[in-house]
Amino acid sequence: MRYLLLICADETVQLGPGEGAARGSATGSWVAEMDGRGVRRQADRLRPVSEAAAVRVRGGEVPAGDGPSAEATEQIAGFDVLECAGLDEAIEVASRHPVARIGTVEVRPFWRE
Repeated sequence: MRYLLLICADETVQLGPGEGAARGSATGSWVAEMDGRGVRRQADRLRPVSEAAAVRVRGGEVPAGDGPSAEATEQIAGFDVLECAGLDEAIEVASRHPVARIGTVEVRPFWRE
């Protein structure tokens, strides 16, 4: 089954140089492992919420809106598309993502295969 991992983190958290390098290295290791296992199909980072726009149509009008669609401390920072045997494997893969230790990794199945 295909699953979407939403990688959510607090953009206001500032990592020190050593922490940032360690996080980057851990993420690189996770990517290499999941690519090696053949479960990671696609992924990308997202630009900050300051560059986002929220679109809502109300009464036929599109009011201007900046930022994310939800008020939260954690915002979607990136995504991964997985091909896993089932939800248990997708959760196991998500639990190994380095952001799961400082933020949230949401696991969402796709409607169709």
